[in-house]
Amino acid sequence: MNTLKKIIFIGAIVGMSFSCTSDFEEINTNPNRTTVGKIKTSGMFEPLLYNGANAWMNYSWYWNNELIQFTAFTGGTTRQEHRYFISDGNWQNVWDLYTRYANNALHMQDLSIEQDEKSLEAIAMTLKVLYMSNLTDMFGDVPYSEAFTARKLNGTTKPKFDSQKEVYEHMFADLMAANEIYASKPIFQKPALDGMYKGSMEQWQKFNNSLYLRLLNRVSGRSEMNVGAKMSEILNNPAKFPIFTSNSDNATVIFSGNDPYRSQFSDSNEGSFTSSGRKLTEQLIKMTVLTDNNDNQVYEDPRLSIFGKKNPNLSVNPNNIWKGTIAGVSEQDQSAADRGSSWLNAAVFVRSDAPGTFMDYAEVQFILAEAALKGTIPGGESAAKTYYENAVEASVEKWAEMGQYSQIPVSIQSTDITALLTSDLASWDAASNKEELIGNQKYLSLFFIGMEAYHEYRRTGYPELTIGNGANFNDYILPTRFAYPTTTMATNNENAQEALQRMGGENNMKTPVWWSKQAIEEGK
Repeated sequence: MNTLKKIIFIGAIVGMSFSCTSDFEEINTNPNRTTVGKIKTSGMFEPLLYNGANAWMNYSWYWNNELIQFTAFTGGTTRQEHRYFISDGNWQNVWDLYTRYANNALHMQDLSIEQDEKSLEAIAMTLKVLYMSNLTDMFGDVPYSEAFTARKLNGTTKPKFDSQKEVYEHMFADLMAANEIYASKPIFQKPALDGMYKGSMEQWQKFNNSLYLRLLNRVSGRSEMNVGAKMSEILNNPAKFPIFTSNSDNATVIFSGNDPYRSQFSDSNEGSFTSSGRKLTEQLIKMTVLTDNNDNQVYEDPRLSIFGKKNPNLSVNPNNIWKGTIAGVSEQDQSAADRGSSWLNAAVFVRSDAPGTFMDYAEVQFILAEAALKGTIPGGESAAKTYYENAVEASVEKWAEMGQYSQIPVSIQSTDITALLTSDLASWDAASNKEELIGNQKYLSLFFIGMEAYHEYRRTGYPELTIGNGANFNDYILPTRFAYPTTTMATNNENAQEALQRMGGENNMKTPVWWSKQAIEEGK
């Protein structure tokens, strides 16, 4: 991790591949700056992994939770993402983060080839796809085939924007290539560097192929992507394409808690993390709490007391109940909506050793449940039910491990999981719309996993969200994508304009991305 300062420089050159930068020559000739070629491949790995996991957590807290109504910042008007007040500066920050990490992953891949580090070559390809998938899922068409080539012979500072279909095809090819390298069982030379899998190529291979399933599922609404055949190839060849089979395979980065291996929220406190701003929403509460005919809360999802905690102030919460604020509430109604609202569970999340998760076993099982239900893979409703119940169980068990950190420790037993699966919140047999049930429970399982719940909502339309009366900044439309930043439009305008024309919309937050339910229904 002593290479963290070096990696800051590496990230700075991302602008070369996506736009012209004023300090292009200075970056490449200043003898006081470390050049990429002088960094050992292993020196790039830790920042990509640990800093990437922190970025994942931060984006969950800052963006995903607000957009998808897990939380709403109601502590004033300094943060209004839940009202869709999102500016060009925000678009730029999101664009820069994903491109910076993807660029660094590509550098790591290039160096690993030069230095014959096959294990790091495969990992670099997996991580590049991880970051680039989020870039395209946030913005739509993006550079991929020509991205990050400015430093190379015949490279360009104005890369073409590949269609999202093409981006996904490139990502599939990269994941397949990485899988072949993992299968050769290369040696990870410094296992202590790997805070996720301790250098296990078998587990990295499982992550790679599970990520492939995630991306196949993302484009499953597009028949031309032949998702069924690709999923079946994976599932029918477990030796060749191993995937997550339990929570022990989860792509979770473990922080020691000692500097610099510290969680994103190490230096936060309950006030800055939740109580003075971000509150749980009524959307989350209604999906995790059951009430009787008299509006008494009679049952709650066992994960809820780990996700959050009830407002402890009895003057505003005299009945000691779970209450959510209203996402997108207007400024004039904000105070009333916020009164007595529940908080995020800071004791669980605000720890120096709080882990960061890129993907988990529960998500894989939800993917297979949906695929079986829709006939994308064999098994039908019977298999779908098994996958679904495996998914819910895995999610609860994952969060159960975090219950010990709650101010009042939360213990979850197998009987609690059974109770959830037979409750009206999660019962397969009681659900009239199985597809919606899968979507709703997957939404809950994706709590604090990057931007995944936001991506999934745009793909499926689940859960059914209510847009608040104050969400007028995007004309009461939950952002369908983020717009290309002004810098990108200025420095690579021709290619960006071509991408917008191909996507069939303007450079705003109302144009649907190609794989989304909206785009498919509109025939775009």
